[in-house]
Amino acid sequence: MTTDIRKYEEVGMLGKKDIIAFIPTRDRAKSRRFYTEVVGLTFKEQDAFADVVDANGIDIRIVDVGPDFVPAGFTILGWAVEDIQEAVTTLRSKGVEFETYAGMDHDEFGIWTARDGAKVAWFKDPDGNMLSVSQDTE
Repeated sequence: MTTDIRKYEEVGMLGKKDIIAFIPTRDRAKSRRFYTEVVGLTFKEQDAFADVVDANGIDIRIVDVGPDFVPAGFTILGWAVEDIQEAVTTLRSKGVEFETYAGMDHDEFGIWTARDGAKVAWFKDPDGNMLSVSQDTE
């Protein structure tokens, strides 16, 4: 039985550790400007491998992966917001365009509402990485 508990503790060892997120890019400087000036994250530092920004206490490393990078076809990073319409309006004022998808009923802001009332709006960074803002049901 002791062995089983030890195995569980080893598997769960990262449950209380800080997360570091990674965003792939073809152009670190362009991505850093987007994430700091448009999205509003705070630049922390730059090293030989990445530009690091702070997202509410979580480090995000913007990593140059080279010119052959192809973005994933799904959301890689999202933010939970209290007022999605305000978030979308603010991002649009900074030049962000929101994605809409056939078969999904988006409102005039590009916000999709799920059956349970949760709301999501998707947008891309300069490399085509899919990002989102979402608001849970109230």
